[in-house]
Amino acid sequence: MSQHYDLQEQEQLAQLKHFWNQFGNLITWVLIIGLGGFAAWNGWGYWQRTQSAQASALYDELERAARSRETARVETALGDVKDRFPRTTYAHQAALAAAKHLSEVGKSESAQSALDWVATNSKDEGYQAIARLRMATLLVERKAYDEALKQLNHAFPKSFEGLAADRKGDIFSLQGKPTDARTEYTKAFKALDARAEYRRLIEYKLSALGVDPASLEAASGGKT
Repeated sequence: MSQHYDLQEQEQLAQLKHFWNQFGNLITWVLIIGLGGFAAWNGWGYWQRTQSAQASALYDELERAARSRETARVETALGDVKDRFPRTTYAHQAALAAAKHLSEVGKSESAQSALDWVATNSKDEGYQAIARLRMATLLVERKAYDEALKQLNHAFPKSFEGLAADRKGDIFSLQGKPTDARTEYTKAFKALDARAEYRRLIEYKLSALGVDPASLEAASGGKT
């Protein structure tokens, strides 16, 4: 009986050797590729977490520098986060925060550069919109009205369309173009939620140009 089992084992071993000789290399490579892919995925996740943590630290550093009004530190932290972690959300938040500080200390062109970087590099439409709206404001302060309008002529997410139209209305008012200003303020009025406090300001601007906001409300059936 034991001889019978020995023969069976030998047959099984022979079959296994034949199978391994035929498919062993393929199985080995499949395992290597699969395990390599798993390791690469884990490595990518670890790399992303590390990048995010380091970018967060630089963002915190920039915010502290801005609060203490240390412009040189703000600019250094901004340069570091842009160079080392340009794809992270923290980099775009840092650039927006830096632009705010730089504008407040009178470095308008540096602020514009930071905002332009966000508008160009961020994949988030909200950050892009904020950057372009703020750039338009800086350009208006420098009376670069045509450049400001170029920023506002970009496509904006729906939630920002009213604000973009309001800025356009302001520019046209400053340029002495009341008809164009009325058109943009009307767009802003209709785009903003009726409960939004900012809408009261649009109503004031429309009234100053001879437009009755109540008539716009009525014309839209109270759905603005």
